[in-house]
Amino acid sequence: MSNLKMKEAALIYLDRSGGLQKFINDCKYYNDSKQSYAVYRFNILINPSDIVELDAELGNHILHHPVKAAEVFQSVCFIAVKTLSLIGQLQTETQINIVLKLTHLPSLPSYSLNFCEFPLDYTSQRFYMMQGIVIAMTTVTKYTQGARFLCSDEACPLSKGFQYIRVHAPGATESATVRNDFLCNLCSSSLQEDRKFRVLGDKQIVEIITAKALHAFQGHSNNQPFRFQSLTIFLRDESVNKMSIGNEYKIIGIPTCVKTLQTSVCVEANSITFCNPKALFADESSSDKNSNKELEDCLDILIITSDTLLVDRNNYGTGAVSIQAGSALLAKGGICFIGDLASYKKDKLEQLQSVMESRSITVYIPGKKFGDDTNQQMTFPIQCSFWSFVDMDSSSRKNMQKTNSLIGQMDCSLIPANLVEVFGLLINCNESSPCHQFLPTVQHTLKKAIDPEGLLYLASKQFTTEDFEKLLAFAKNLNVEFSLEAERMVHGYYLASRRIRTDSICGSKLSASALKYLISLSEAHARLNLRNKVLKEDVLIAVLLFETSLTLKYGATVFCVAPNAVFPFELYNEEYLEQRDIYLTQCQQQLLQFIATYGPGTAVFASDE
Repeated sequence: MSNLKMKEAALIYLDRSGGLQKFINDCKYYNDSKQSYAVYRFNILINPSDIVELDAELGNHILHHPVKAAEVFQSVCFIAVKTLSLIGQLQTETQINIVLKLTHLPSLPSYSLNFCEFPLDYTSQRFYMMQGIVIAMTTVTKYTQGARFLCSDEACPLSKGFQYIRVHAPGATESATVRNDFLCNLCSSSLQEDRKFRVLGDKQIVEIITAKALHAFQGHSNNQPFRFQSLTIFLRDESVNKMSIGNEYKIIGIPTCVKTLQTSVCVEANSITFCNPKALFADESSSDKNSNKELEDCLDILIITSDTLLVDRNNYGTGAVSIQAGSALLAKGGICFIGDLASYKKDKLEQLQSVMESRSITVYIPGKKFGDDTNQQMTFPIQCSFWSFVDMDSSSRKNMQKTNSLIGQMDCSLIPANLVEVFGLLINCNESSPCHQFLPTVQHTLKKAIDPEGLLYLASKQFTTEDFEKLLAFAKNLNVEFSLEAERMVHGYYLASRRIRTDSICGSKLSASALKYLISLSEAHARLNLRNKVLKEDVLIAVLLFETSLTLKYGATVFCVAPNAVFPFELYNEEYLEQRDIYLTQCQQQLLQFIATYGPGTAVFASDE
């Protein structure tokens, strides 16, 4: 009676939710198809809240005994097919494969699978919600959704019909569905598969880790490659290719124990939800960006990560290859710190330049090496900013530096000129000045050596690291817009600077991305000041940073800025903030004069420009 009551509740829910009409439409597709099917697969969308309100027992069944709950819906759907004559070819109830797709799980701790707590529950065969970042994924391969077997003894009544139907179960391996040692229950003869009825589906395997694991390695730089302990997720059919390396997802699935080369806990994914980007760290990575603008809002600063994409054989016998993410992909939405560019060979630098120009990386998979007849390739978008440096003071490089003929220009001959160009900003980190030679750095180093855990500055006592993290998290989500004055200033500087850095031989030295960098820097400074509007003061800081970079690349021009224009060495602590404001006001007047002289509408500005 209990089972009958749940079937009635299932039918009512299907009718009320629109699932019954969708089921009928799916049946029409199968009925019109010319293909032979051993099983007919149907997805049924389940809202646990609505089910529990309708029938608590059925709701409990779905949440805690999903396999048995699927059998309830299987019976209801089979009766519907026969009553309404929806699929003429269908003969037995076992041919119906029901997949219950949950919209969500209750927001209770018992329904959450925490990677950091052990032991993990993989014996209850019920739904859990887990959240993690994708660090590896395989190519898409095929698996058997269902197969038809017949008794090999022609005299046996089970040598015909659809009595032996094998259907993939959550967590089951391919050999559990299809192999050659099944026996007939009636006569004990061997069973043979009728291959023309085999139904194939798509399968993909991904590995995820908790975000806590990446945060734990924030600021960690190590030349030795290492791997994160991960949780394996099986994606099937409509779920394949729905996840990307470096993204964070919420996954509803059933944990199981899979025995391969080594026993491990895996999850059969049921539904996937993309999470809003958070501060994800890879190697030394931070900063966050809007996910819809990641490809265009990257600012590369030069002041290849130690690990790259790795191609491995898959541990689960799927015939697919697994792509392991490197730091550049794990730093999605943030910053990937590369290290000293001069320590890399020419081929690595060329690869880095190609990645930065195309904002993507392609992995070539040789077929012969991984047991396939054809070669494959997979392309991944790179959605992070690259930060790097060149150490010009190392003993091996001091004698290699050239004397620059242009004022303010820095020798970057250690790395290819084209690679320097793809970095948006070039910064000279020289801690010495005529007045305060190395003083701030020396003081900081000595204090840190004496008291490694101590708070070295007054600001550190007033604002903790957590306070700064909250500040940045709030600031990055501010929507900002340019004031009219700020917009005129940034465009005026861009056009004026382009004008004076253009010659008849090489053309303009300003890249097509220069205006984008100026706008991004201006917006970032406004956000750090917790404003929704970009002011002239924000544009000034962006211009000083950008002009300093141009000076280091090409030498100084009529708009001459100091090497450390934003934070002059002479104004190095809190006591000089007022003097710094006066200094920046003077810089702003010089910028406005530069725009008035060389900007649009002036005598020196050509009409075609």
